[in-house]
Amino acid sequence: MAKREEHKWEFKPRFRRRAFGWKSQPATTRIKQAITEIKKMAKTDPVLAADGAVTFLERVSPALEHVDSSSGAIGTAVNNAIAELVPLVASAKADTRTRDEWLERLWEAYQDDEISYIERLGDHWGQLCASKRVASAWADRLAGTVHMAWNPEAKLRGFFKGITNCLSALVMAERYGEVLTLLELAPYRCWHYRQYGVKALAAMGKKAEAIRYAEEGRDINDSPMAIARACEEILLSSGLVDEAYRRYGLTANQGGTYLATFRAVAKKYPQKTPSELLSDLVKTTPGDEGKWFAAAKDAGLYREAIALASRMPCDPKTLTRAARDHAQEQPAFAVNAGLLALHWLVQGYGYEISGADVWGAYHATMSAAGIHGNEVDVKERIRMLLVSEPVGDHFVSKVLGHELGLRR
Repeated sequence: MAKREEHKWEFKPRFRRRAFGWKSQPATTRIKQAITEIKKMAKTDPVLAADGAVTFLERVSPALEHVDSSSGAIGTAVNNAIAELVPLVASAKADTRTRDEWLERLWEAYQDDEISYIERLGDHWGQLCASKRVASAWADRLAGTVHMAWNPEAKLRGFFKGITNCLSALVMAERYGEVLTLLELAPYRCWHYRQYGVKALAAMGKKAEAIRYAEEGRDINDSPMAIARACEEILLSSGLVDEAYRRYGLTANQGGTYLATFRAVAKKYPQKTPSELLSDLVKTTPGDEGKWFAAAKDAGLYREAIALASRMPCDPKTLTRAARDHAQEQPAFAVNAGLLALHWLVQGYGYEISGADVWGAYHATMSAAGIHGNEVDVKERIRMLLVSEPVGDHFVSKVLGHELGLRR
């Protein structure tokens, strides 16, 4: 290790204590640069890269003390970094002394993590141990304190920042019975801890019992998505694809947008037709049918997309983009998307709508109509839309009134 310690990491001086101000973007950029540097080194020297990863994880939380974390961006960046670096550290072919040193350094950083930026390291502790022997030693080291923290007498309980580390190590050590016994001491049900019971039962081959354990442990503050993902994984590993889809697939694969959700589920369950998948997803969000427009369009379900956007409000800007981008290949769809954009604008929907947005919807619609060959009819339909604009400031009519020969 002495020779490797001479390596000068570019990221290291950038991540000194309180290195960043309150803006999250500069810190996020530096985090991504550090990950890139470490992963590049892993291609030629995995052990040195792993040591660099440990150094980064030691320094990242103190460096971010002054960063505004209210948006969640910086927390996401650190979590992503942990997800990328943990496998790198775990897979490095380090000798016993080096591995022990890494774990001690990470444990100290984990305990000193005041803002909880690296708290997810606890969930990966067994993986970081990289062997049953090391994981078992860490489990023995931590289990006694967990017992004290979960004392049956409420007044004797205490907080211990190492419970998930212990449970994760026990699972890695394949001491599954001890995991379940320890969880029986927990003073409250919490998926953050009970997930290890699910992992233990599944590893023991008791998959049906693992799913029941996950379901029965639901608490009002637990993430339904996290529980669904665990149960889905168990069913998929047993080859029960249809049951996994029916019971958990739509919940387990939710993304940041409706389109992202559709793509995630479609990727995991390719045997489902796009039409069937869309229909099932739409049923999960009654009243939000219009928000599935982009997913339907992306899947080439143009008729279904228009039907969804007709039933419930859809973002006019999304509809305008669809009209503009599909005018050549799908002119009929583009015309209908443009008309719906104008319809929802007339109804007052849309975020921070300007005159440019109204003109954009109009021109995209008329351009598609020109290609489709029904300009006169479409223009008249737009005129009728404006005539029916609800009482108010008649914003859309004021923008397009002169173009269509209307007066307000």
